[in-house]
Amino acid sequence: MSEDDPRLYLITPLLDDAAGFSAAFVAALEAGDVACVLLRFAPTADAKAIAKHLVPLAQERGVACLIEDTQLAVRAGADGAHIAAPGAALDAALKAMKPKHIVGTGGGVSRDDAMQAGETGVDYLSFGGPDEALTFPQIRERVAWWSEIFNLACIGYAHRLEEVAPLVEVGADFVALEAAVWDDPRGAAAAVAEADHALAPRRIGA
Repeated sequence: MSEDDPRLYLITPLLDDAAGFSAAFVAALEAGDVACVLLRFAPTADAKAIAKHLVPLAQERGVACLIEDTQLAVRAGADGAHIAAPGAALDAALKAMKPKHIVGTGGGVSRDDAMQAGETGVDYLSFGGPDEALTFPQIRERVAWWSEIFNLACIGYAHRLEEVAPLVEVGADFVALEAAVWDDPRGAAAAVAEADHALAPRRIGA
């Protein structure tokens, strides 16, 4: 398990516009200790144009920016790629982007899936996500198991802000947030600030 302080990993909604999202995006990145942001795009969006607009906004603030498409990540100057699961797309990403860029993948449903994914050469493994079926108890159990045995960094996905601290307690290196941030009626910055505060237990060695 990494001894570094846990940090936040933000996942955007499916974007179809950059200009209308920029203010919330910047506010969220500046509201807490955000290590990384994963850009996601609506099927009909001009993904390259959106990425070209948002990637620099993240990088200027010291936040790594990842994209789910390797070729687009390269063209947009992103810091790396997140590939949902091992397979041909992940193999291609690792070949194209390592060692200069970040490549991460999902940990799958079973422990066997996670161990196989962890052996591919990725920089991190994520458990849960906006489109994944794992429940929060399953995500927490998987993070606890992984962080106890393996050194590869792991991300636990929090559906709600209340789930951040429990993931930190079991050893998550990063806590991923999507709807819990962008759908918060107080605004994305307030949600990130609350999540950042919930990282404190591991920061002080609790």
